[in-house]
Amino acid sequence: MTIEVIDLVLTGRVQGVGFRPFVYRLAHEHNIHGWVRNTVGRVEIHAEGAQEQLDSFRHALIQDSPPLAEPQIEYERPGVSEDKKGFFIMRSEADGEAQIHTPPDQYLCPDCEAELHDPDNRRYRYPFINCTQCGPRYTIINAMPYDRANTSMDEFPLCPPCHEEYESPDNRRFHAEPNACADCGPHLSYFEPDVAIEGDSEAALDMAVTALQRGRILAVKGVGGYHLMCDAANELAVARLRKNKHRPHKPLALMVPAVGEDGLDAVRKLVDLENEQVARDLLSQSRPIILLKKTPHAPVCEEVAPGLDELGVMLPPSPMHVLLLEAFGRAVVATSGNISGEPVLTDDEEADRRLGKIAEGWLIHNRKIVRPADDAVKRMLNGKPRMIRLGRGSAPLELKLPIKLQQPVLAVGGHLKNTVALAWENRAVISPHIGELTAHRSLQVFQQVIDDLQRLYQVEATAIVCDAHPQYASTRWAFEQKLPVYQVQHHKAHASSLAGDCSQNPEQLNDKGLVFTWDGVGYGEDGKLWGGEAFLGTPADWQHVATFRSFHFTGGDRVAHEPWRSAAALYWELEEIYPGSEAERLAHVAWQSGLNKFETSAVGRLFDAAAATMELVHTTSHEGEAPMRLEAIAEDVETQDSLPFEQDDGLLRIDWEPLFYAMKSRQHSAAHRAGYLHALLANTVVEIAKYFSDKDRIDYVGLSGGVFQNRRLTEMVNKQLQETGIACRLHENIPANDGGISYGQVIEYAARYASTN
Repeated sequence: MTIEVIDLVLTGRVQGVGFRPFVYRLAHEHNIHGWVRNTVGRVEIHAEGAQEQLDSFRHALIQDSPPLAEPQIEYERPGVSEDKKGFFIMRSEADGEAQIHTPPDQYLCPDCEAELHDPDNRRYRYPFINCTQCGPRYTIINAMPYDRANTSMDEFPLCPPCHEEYESPDNRRFHAEPNACADCGPHLSYFEPDVAIEGDSEAALDMAVTALQRGRILAVKGVGGYHLMCDAANELAVARLRKNKHRPHKPLALMVPAVGEDGLDAVRKLVDLENEQVARDLLSQSRPIILLKKTPHAPVCEEVAPGLDELGVMLPPSPMHVLLLEAFGRAVVATSGNISGEPVLTDDEEADRRLGKIAEGWLIHNRKIVRPADDAVKRMLNGKPRMIRLGRGSAPLELKLPIKLQQPVLAVGGHLKNTVALAWENRAVISPHIGELTAHRSLQVFQQVIDDLQRLYQVEATAIVCDAHPQYASTRWAFEQKLPVYQVQHHKAHASSLAGDCSQNPEQLNDKGLVFTWDGVGYGEDGKLWGGEAFLGTPADWQHVATFRSFHFTGGDRVAHEPWRSAAALYWELEEIYPGSEAERLAHVAWQSGLNKFETSAVGRLFDAAAATMELVHTTSHEGEAPMRLEAIAEDVETQDSLPFEQDDGLLRIDWEPLFYAMKSRQHSAAHRAGYLHALLANTVVEIAKYFSDKDRIDYVGLSGGVFQNRRLTEMVNKQLQETGIACRLHENIPANDGGISYGQVIEYAARYASTN
């Protein structure tokens, strides 16, 4: 029998996912001799065997790889025999060109979940059980290659049984870097003002459950940061949480125990599981929050999501949460442990200092969280859960670029819902949600994430891409660095984000799109505040073809939390009297004099104006509250009406005036008017799409920007476009809101400069 020799190099997600022990077992199964080892982001294999055995081995490397692995054969070449007897796992090699893929944090695999509930298993009820197919990753990694010494688990020396597992290639915990047990690993502690249970996980869990039952608010340290938790059915506890956190109206997420044959019985009591995709996403190892329609008699208090018809639900994302929710037996509020708008807290001392006036009990552990990762959030849009916020389990999100870059770039996103993206060659990595860049801590985490991404992936950016808004913190940061800076207009970044999200290759990226980018605010190329735009073309060649009639408002940034200002602005623009208070009449004087007065075309502000005019809200406590209230009360309204538009200085200008009078009218209920508003705007999108498709070839119509997180509006547009035969594209992996701006900046930069740099 002739022995052949091959050397293989595999890239993709091949570290932190049990790939080396898989290769080891596969080699023994196919009678292959040689070795496997990690390099910086790659796996190298030296394989010797009969040709038929090598062919089967090579095929199985890809087809039968572990569930979390995403291997690709980078190259293969004939090798020189090393006369190996057997197959070995060699020491990791830290030299060479980096090709790193960082796995996100993952929920328990079925094997570990079974062990967690097996009284005969030595890890029975161990809150930090994991293996190569599950457990923390991104939030514990200090550096690459992904070895235990480079994680926050390095401070927990393995006990003999765990060490034996870790060293045994036949064990599924072979080189499971977070491997531990109750004897050698992290543990839970619980604290109240007069209670201290340290290092006893069972007693700590018991006390936490008792505290929840008594209506206490807990700070609970999880995988990527702290949650604030309380009984979701306890009105007093939820009200106290809202008061203490200064979060009067923003909906609170729910964590629900896994109950029943498929684990979703408790979820079904709260929300409508619309299809199998929802169930798969809830049960997936990424464990996102999904916004779903509330059931008529959901067993939670109204204050969880006041005035809304949806609840955000997730299943427990870690074994600790599993044990806590199983013992408590019903849904808990699980909102981010942070100061609103800031990144989730991770450091114990900082959490104690900043959450001390909110939490009444503390369930914590002694495993360091290296970097924050808030919960990922999805919402049902057009039949599938789509990303609203990248986070734990979904980020860092690694995507293949449709265009190859000539130099590494860092895209620093926008100002709200900030994410950053690092891109090089044909790869882009998008960070978890950072938040609003308005607070000192947000800027600290912003800098940390930028540094971390470059250090983890061993890629140093040689250029920066940022928004065109001169006052964004991310823009100011970009110009403070000693690198070339490229600016991308906000709404063009939205359009390019959608185009890139729906493209796998340059041919698809060259599809001609008419992309509507509707949001609350973005700095326009004319210095005005855009937000009701449409662009025709492709990345790097977007033509601004439509906008809304602009109007003027006073108060600057306050307009985002004072919808009455948008309503009053429409009244004043039409020379009508706004029926407001003395303070609002004084604002009219400022408006007339031009004091602190701004011009905008933002559709988001029209939603605000509608909500205020219908007396749903006057001021808001969180971004998006007014549109959410409108959508929640809207009833189905059949109408063929659309807003008028006409050519004006090279743009189609859409006139909001008929919408204003429809909102103002008391002839119909607020629910009817809210439904009419959605139908009117949807019809307007479709009519403009028809207008351009009649004039020019359009491959698709795209919907991007925060307004198109509105399910009613987006699904109406999509349905009507399909009926007219026009393809409609929605975001697939990237948030439609400003969380997708950084990726759009990368796509726009790549299309502009990749071929010339």
